[in-house]
Order: sequence, then structure tokens, then C-alpha cells
Amino acid sequence: MKNVLIPVLLAVFSFLWVQTPEGAEAGRIPVLAETAKHRPQSGRTGSDGTVTVTPRVEVNKRSVPPLKSSSGGDEVRSGWLPDVSRRISSKSVMIIDAETGEELYKKSPDNPRQPASTIKVLTGMIALKSLDGSDMVQVSRKAAGMPRSKIYLDPKKSYRANDLINAVLLASANDASVALAEKIAGSEKSFAEMMTLRAKLWGAKNTVCRTASGLTAEGQQSTARDLALIFRQAMQDEDFAERMGKTKVRTSYGTVLHSHNKALWRVNGAEGGKTGYTLAARQTYVGQFSHEEGTIIVALMGSETMWADVKNLVEYGFKKQKLLAAQKRKDRVDQQLAMAD
Repeated sequence: MKNVLIPVLLAVFSFLWVQTPEGAEAGRIPVLAETAKHRPQSGRTGSDGTVTVTPRVEVNKRSVPPLKSSSGGDEVRSGWLPDVSRRISSKSVMIIDAETGEELYKKSPDNPRQPASTIKVLTGMIALKSLDGSDMVQVSRKAAGMPRSKIYLDPKKSYRANDLINAVLLASANDASVALAEKIAGSEKSFAEMMTLRAKLWGAKNTVCRTASGLTAEGQQSTARDLALIFRQAMQDEDFAERMGKTKVRTSYGTVLHSHNKALWRVNGAEGGKTGYTLAARQTYVGQFSHEEGTIIVALMGSETMWADVKNLVEYGFKKQKLLAAQKRKDRVDQQLAMAD
């Protein structure tokens, strides 16, 4: 298979060419914004084996401003914040304001590390926008043979795409991830290229995907900053956000899938998140949390005490937002008084 020319895609055409592996169904495969309902029934395959171009259409319902540097000088002008770095084990951290993109806290945010299952955010998003929920997905022996976490798919059966997407996002199922990847792109390798491209289009420039599951693979990497960027973009999609907020869901064939995101019932304000763990990555996490002063996204990598870290980081992020909001209100009052004088 010929390599996907990412620079050409990003800088010149701004849409994705997806190649069809031998034996895969020839058809136009959208990256995100088009669903199966909007796809043509068949595609044209050129002499070089590439499939008809799919225009890149952003999923966001509103534009998302880029990340901005923190404005928390002097601990937000004497408001004082605790040194959260002493209370966490995570090697890399990024906390951002989900609305403005402002950085609220960072610790080695650009150090590349294995992302583990947090990368399934990309898998789930691409599947949501590439397949109709009622599409049937055949399970290969490779997919069925993936190690845990898994939902033990039967290679003799087909499953609804909607059930497999929920299995990926809630139960972190590796077998469902590979089954969806093969359905959409013909092979997990080709699908991983789609994931990498989507990450780059969302500004996650240091993310490279080699698997649909996040299982450790040579050359696969992401950063805390990139995970925050990816999750911030994904949560703009109502379908994705709704699924991420569920603690459990029943499949069409009767199995109940439980979310691995314990923050939903352990941490106040949790709206959704994705966990990850491998020996190489250690514990990883990215999630969104809201309170009266706004919404934050917390991403962490290389943790040994993930849930304690999440709680401490959310508390820090909320307090930082409150102090910033109070300072902005004070600045406005001071400005009005100065103008009155």
C-alpha cells in the first residue's frame, strides 16, 4: 500500500485520501463529519488504487480557539494555589479551560509517551462519523483474538456498529476497536493512519498512532497536551459527549457494558473521560469536568495513582478557574472606577 501523503493532505487539499487494501470494499470512507447516511453507495477507484476523495468537513458545531498560555501570574495575584505537583505521581499533565483553551496547569505536557487506551477517543470519533449505528460489522479472527480489555466478540458473528462504538468508548474493548478499524479502512494499519491524520488536523502534532486500540506499539506516541486537544475537540460532538457521560449501556444483544471511567461517580463535575493502561504507558487519562465557573479538561500520562491524581488536578483546575474569574471581575470594576474618575 502506498503511503498517505499527509503534508499534501494538510497543506494543499485539506481532505483525506483513504486507500483501499486488497480485498477491502471499494468505497468512499469519510474521516469524520459524514455518516454512512451521506456516503454514496459506491466509490470510484483509480488506477493507482486510491479511492474517491472525501472532503474534510469539521465535526465541531462551533469553532474551538487554540490553546492560550496561562495568565495565572503571582498565583492569580495573591489568591494562592497549592503546589499540586507534590500531590500527583503523573509524569505528564495538562489542564486547560475547555471554552477558551487557556492553560491552567502543565507538567512536562509535550513529553511523548505511549497513550494506551486514551487514543481510543480517535477510534470512537472516526467510527461515529464513518458508520451508521445499524451497520453490521464482521469480526475477524485477528480482532477476536485481541488481548484484554475486550468484550469477547465471536468471529462467526456480526455486530451492530453502535454496540461496538459503545464498547470502545465505555468498556475500552480492544477487539471492538480492531473490528471497527477493519470495517472502516480495511486494515488496522490503514485505520491508524487515519487516526494520526485526524489528530494532526485537530492540532495534536505530536501524536502518532500505530494501533486502533492503544496497545503498546513501536513508534506510537502522544502527549498530555495532545490528549487534551483531542478530547476538547471530540467533546464538541453531541453524540460522542452523550456516550462519554454514560456509566453503563445495554447492547442490542443484551450485554451490559460498564464504563471504565470511575470519575463519573467519584469526582464532582465529571462529564466524560477515557482511561488507559499498559505496562509501558502506566496509567493514562483524559476527561472533562464542569462547575459553576466553567469547564476544564484534564489529561495525564505515566501515573501510578490515577484516580487520586485526577481528583487533585480537578480540584486545582476548578480553584484556578474561580480565582481567574474573580480577578477578571475585579479588573472590570477597577477599570470602570478608573474611567469614572
